[in-house]
Amino acid sequence: MENSGKVLLELFLVFAGGKVMAEISERLRQPGVLGELLAGVLLGPSLLGLVRADELTLGLAEIGAIFLLFTVGLETKPRDLLEVGWTAVLVGSLGVILPFILGLWYMKALGYSSIESIFVGAAMVATSVGITARVLADLGALSTRAARVILAAAVLDDILGLLVLAVVSSLSTGQVHYMQLGIVAAEAVAFALVMIFLGSKVIGRFHPHVEKLRARNSAFILSIILCLGLSLASVYIGMAAIIGAFLTGLALADHSDRWKLQENAHPVSEFLAPFFFVLLGVQVNVQTFAKPSLIGLASVICVLAIVGKLIGCGLGCLHLGLKDALRVGIGMVPRGEVGLIVAGVGLSLHTISDAVYSIVLVMSIVTTLVAPPFLRMVLPPPSAPSSFASEGSFQGDRVSPDVLAGK
Repeated sequence: MENSGKVLLELFLVFAGGKVMAEISERLRQPGVLGELLAGVLLGPSLLGLVRADELTLGLAEIGAIFLLFTVGLETKPRDLLEVGWTAVLVGSLGVILPFILGLWYMKALGYSSIESIFVGAAMVATSVGITARVLADLGALSTRAARVILAAAVLDDILGLLVLAVVSSLSTGQVHYMQLGIVAAEAVAFALVMIFLGSKVIGRFHPHVEKLRARNSAFILSIILCLGLSLASVYIGMAAIIGAFLTGLALADHSDRWKLQENAHPVSEFLAPFFFVLLGVQVNVQTFAKPSLIGLASVICVLAIVGKLIGCGLGCLHLGLKDALRVGIGMVPRGEVGLIVAGVGLSLHTISDAVYSIVLVMSIVTTLVAPPFLRMVLPPPSAPSSFASEGSFQGDRVSPDVLAGK
């Protein structure tokens, strides 16, 4: 009974605290997600110590991230991503190459070992699209050109990041398994392409059978089963679960209105998503920022991490205009939990020191915190849809696919 009360107290504090801080953040004209992140820092072990990252809360956080990206996928049509195909490839590729080179070069210049330098570079490659997706959703900007480029590039970014981490992990053991890397890459690419090109068509074939089911909200129930199943498949392949959830939503997007999937999914996402963002904040150790020896080094790494994504991803879509290039660059900046995962792998393999781990930790936290307010600054407010329309969103005239594809 006592344990049950403790669990309910933590859930109450996470959800209520996150929503209260999100409301305060919105009133200060900042993204609500920033308030939820700060609520986690405040409630976490390094300050008030009221909430801890345990198996239950972390599990809820992962489910929250899955449903958030599933909902984002439902609002994105497969053809929208295909229209920005080559632009997304450029954005994803340059957004991986430039930050990796900057991180590797700087750490080597300071005299760190090759493997530690490579791990820092690998952590700078990561992108946590969950943060950006939440800001875009809150601003009603998911249908904009910049948002479509970000979401498409995030899928490629996850695949490339997976391969970089696999190579780095292999290097730490002394050898690279090229055959295994090739298989993982092929599986990840095939999974993404099948979901984007064929997912909607395959689901469409089952439409008559879904309509015959007698269970209440049967289509939504089946969509959740599909979401969780393909998220699991994504993990087994080696990709992030949220990419599988996003691709599931993408495959269901063309049928969303008919089956009222968005109408049913949004309340679930509103409940679960705060657990993801608050728990990211809970895992922040404020004392990490108080180490004088690391502040200077970590500050430079943070600047390089931000500049690397801004320039790399921005150059990849510069032909769309300076405004969209800036939006895409900022949208790809957050490292979030993905950067923490890379650092955790390095620490578990005993290939990076506690100091290097702390540097990556600070970089992940800072990039996650600074991106939402800057992204909101460069995106037009929700009350001005006409500004989106003039730049080629679906709220106005369509932009030529050739322009979006970078032709």
